Amino acid sequence: RTFPLALDVGSGRGYIAQHLTKETVEKFIQVDIAENALKNAVESEIPTVSVVADEEFLPFKEDTFDLVVSSLSLHWVNDLPRAFREIHQVLKPDGVFIGAMFGGDTLYELRCSLQLAELEREGGFSPHVSPFTAVSDLGHLLSRAGFNTLTVDTDEIQVNYPGLFEVMEDLQGKYILCMGESNCSWNRKPLLHRETMLAAAAIYREMYGNSDGSVPATFQIYYMIGWKFHESQARPAQRGSATVSFGDLAKIDGLL
Repeated sequence: RTFPLALDVGSGRGYIAQHLTKETVEKFIQVDIAENALKNAVESEIPTVSVVADEEFLPFKEDTFDLVVSSLSLHWVNDLPRAFREIHQVLKPDGVFIGAMFGGDTLYELRCSLQLAELEREGGFSPHVSPFTAVSDLGHLLSRAGFNTLTVDTDEIQVNYPGLFEVMEDLQGKYILCMGESNCSWNRKPLLHRETMLAAAAIYREMYGNSDGSVPATFQIYYMIGWKFHESQARPAQRGSATVSFGDLAKIDGLL
């Protein structure tokens, strides 16, 4: 299937565009709230237009795009249900949304270690990692936005580091350019005390350390596909119209 017009929501520097061809997408619109990211976007063989806009207020007419994609940016959205509704609105009937976002277990080792260290050393804790959506909520949010024929899947990627400080340096340094993985919570503490950081590093290694001395950092990723309704799409048969009972599945070998 060829998509005449596609939209990348939260495109960053255009990482998805690198993996698309003219045979798949004829014209590509990249949207991101960060103007600098769009200015430094990588080149693509597909004709591309960059637009600075908020994912929650997409500046496009209803029924505009044949395809909407989003890769690892929606966890930054303040109002995720609204963003899904905006995406559904700009899709044409029988258009499809394909997305990936970080899930609830992302960086759980870092979060637990920091929380335990702060409780021990300071008598309380505040969030130091941005909040993430639970997978149990994702299908419901997509359905409420109007998508049908939903597919939701999860995957986990583990990256090993020498220790907690290297994890945080990577997140705040290199990844802040391509992933933006610092903390966006308003109620976060501006800094961590040195003793708390040392305690967190020890807890991290004790609770999650590998046998070779490294520590893992887990990134959970949700993959989602949702379609905008069209009369031509396949639909479930009416309740009660089945001609075979699930109870007969035990006899399938005999029937074959």
